[in-house]
Amino acid sequence: MKKISSTGLTHTFALLAVLPVAPLAQAQAGTPEGAMVLEEVTVTARRRDESLQEAPYAVTAFTAQALQDANVQRMEDFIALTPNVTLATSQGVGTSFLSIRGLTQVRNGEAPVATIIDGVLQFSGIQFRQELFDVESVQVVKGPQGAIYGRNATGGAIIINTRRPTNETEGYISAGAGSGDEYLLEGSYGGSLIDDRLFAQVSARHIDRDGYLTNITRNEEADRFEDSVLRGRLIYEPTANLTIDLRTTLAQHKGRGIGFQFQGVDLAPDGVTAIGFGTDTGPIDANNVLPVRDNNVDYGERDMYDVALKVDWATDLGTLISTTSFTDLEEWSDSDQFPYTAAMSPPELFGNDGTQTGFFDIEAWSQELRFRSPDEQPVRWEVGVYYLEWDRFVSLSTGVDTGAGIIRLEREPTTDPRNPSTSFLADDNSNTAMAVFGQTSVDIGTDFELSLALRYDEEERVQDVSPLQFPAGVPGARNKETFDMVQPKVTLRYQPSDEHNWYATWGRGFRSGQFNQNGISDVAASVGLAGLSDVVDQEESESFEVGYKGLYFNDRLRLIGAGFATKVEGQQFFSFIGAVSAQILTNIDEVQLYGGELELNLRATENLDLYASVGYTDSEIKEYVVDPTAEGNDAPYVADTTFNLGGQYEVPLNFANLNLFARVDYERRGEQYWDVQNSTARDPLDFLSLRIGVTDADDKWSAIWQVQNALDEEYNSEWVAGGFSARAPGKIWNLRLRYNF
Repeated sequence: MKKISSTGLTHTFALLAVLPVAPLAQAQAGTPEGAMVLEEVTVTARRRDESLQEAPYAVTAFTAQALQDANVQRMEDFIALTPNVTLATSQGVGTSFLSIRGLTQVRNGEAPVATIIDGVLQFSGIQFRQELFDVESVQVVKGPQGAIYGRNATGGAIIINTRRPTNETEGYISAGAGSGDEYLLEGSYGGSLIDDRLFAQVSARHIDRDGYLTNITRNEEADRFEDSVLRGRLIYEPTANLTIDLRTTLAQHKGRGIGFQFQGVDLAPDGVTAIGFGTDTGPIDANNVLPVRDNNVDYGERDMYDVALKVDWATDLGTLISTTSFTDLEEWSDSDQFPYTAAMSPPELFGNDGTQTGFFDIEAWSQELRFRSPDEQPVRWEVGVYYLEWDRFVSLSTGVDTGAGIIRLEREPTTDPRNPSTSFLADDNSNTAMAVFGQTSVDIGTDFELSLALRYDEEERVQDVSPLQFPAGVPGARNKETFDMVQPKVTLRYQPSDEHNWYATWGRGFRSGQFNQNGISDVAASVGLAGLSDVVDQEESESFEVGYKGLYFNDRLRLIGAGFATKVEGQQFFSFIGAVSAQILTNIDEVQLYGGELELNLRATENLDLYASVGYTDSEIKEYVVDPTAEGNDAPYVADTTFNLGGQYEVPLNFANLNLFARVDYERRGEQYWDVQNSTARDPLDFLSLRIGVTDADDKWSAIWQVQNALDEEYNSEWVAGGFSARAPGKIWNLRLRYNF
């Protein structure tokens, strides 16, 4: 099977080289002076404020207004607008599969990006999917960021800043309704308690809907969604040199649990009752979209509590920054188990039909100290240390499906005859991570800047297997592993003018290894998956990138391009054994990635903004010891292309002080394989989103109607090898009302 290898990278770089040439520059000369310009955007990936134009890295940035205009409600919304980044959301809210430039997330593993909210690094992939509201900015930074952010930043960083209270008292309330009997209430209020010294902000959001998908067995919605968030922020500035920022968040979610269907099962004439294994619901491929037909409620919960304290103390030598955080997180889910239909035990044919549950209980605290030089000097530097400690208990169980429902299991199996346990895999994990890091940026003359960053990360993981575990593994066993890596990064920027910025960067990234549940490799071997281990090795990457950023037509047009080449050793992936609900993390020995992105933003008129972007990733499995026949295949979970095109139009209506607001967003997501064998690919997907409404010319209120997936694309949000598919919702509409005060 194929591949482009170095030729693909050569073509990408050649394309970048010819983009910012004469035709655009000549057109710029004829542009009337004083024309509308693009909004200046501030980004902070290097932990300093700098404009999007001068930053020497690939970043897609969204301001507060841009997030509101695009109706960004959660993580998947802004990711859909970002080239070379995709997100599959097939299961409960604590499970997601982010892919960025070919680096991918796996079940029960970490995302390939560092996610930072108000300066605090998230430590678990279960935290990732959140409701976004009252947010000041979002930045999606691509390329290895491990030298700055450390663990799991192999593919980049997602930086989210919530709105900061000021002396001005302000806020908003919002209400909405939509498909699936959805309703939403949201609001924020903040300002000064003591002028120039003490500021406070309170934000809350509640969304509830019955669901978009119907379970044809139970005749009810299969994907309930209820999410409540309460967030408070208190900022104290006793002097001009000291800022104390305290933030706390309480979030509760109830919704979907597992959400998969099995394609290789025969059904009775009623269309829901399993009678054997064959191809009645086939074919077994990623484009076969099945209705939900299991007989048990698919359900999940997540409760999170976060508190973070950030202190900034400015001195003549520099600024000392201390960030302390604590998180308490609990997730639970249940669902029908293989074959995910109305079959029930104990008929002999379906002796393995049953139920499944999953439980995670996590507590963590972290401390980071950084000392940063002033920004105005020609040599800018930063040094720091980081420490993270987290305890995680996890249990995965299966049980007999007698038709009496599912008993909630957390730390112990059950012998209750209504739903007796048939397996119980559980362990405690005591983990620590520590790091030391530093970076410096040096101006070389007036046009060049050289940046160097270096970080050493070390993680120790200890697994204590539950004495109640059965039937696999060694009950009561203890396992211990240490993972570490030095992560350097070098960046050279050439900026001959404010309108043109060229850069090149090289860096290494590190994603820590971890443990599979004890004994899971023996389970895999029993069904023919030999060579897998209970220890998941660390993932290491090396990446090179060149990029360009240009402003044209008197700053009305921004053009951004980047090309990259990445070598990944030990890329983490997972295999699934449906009959025993076993999720097994593995390593692909070597993967090679080539690609690039182009982004264009144009202020066409005072009332019209246009944008377009394209991303391309060529992935190839170079080495896979477990199955050498997969060598030469595409890496799993990587869309080969992404394409976005859209525009926004806002114009006065000349009556009642109103503006007409209209926006169109089109996304195309390319072909994507789901397993190392490339057994099936999901066809390219086309999504269209439309927004139209009215806004008050003084920005006091708005009423916007939206339809997502307006083309009613029918597709699977995820497909797992063996024939397990998760149906995505079709067309969705909603109405949002907002009042600012």
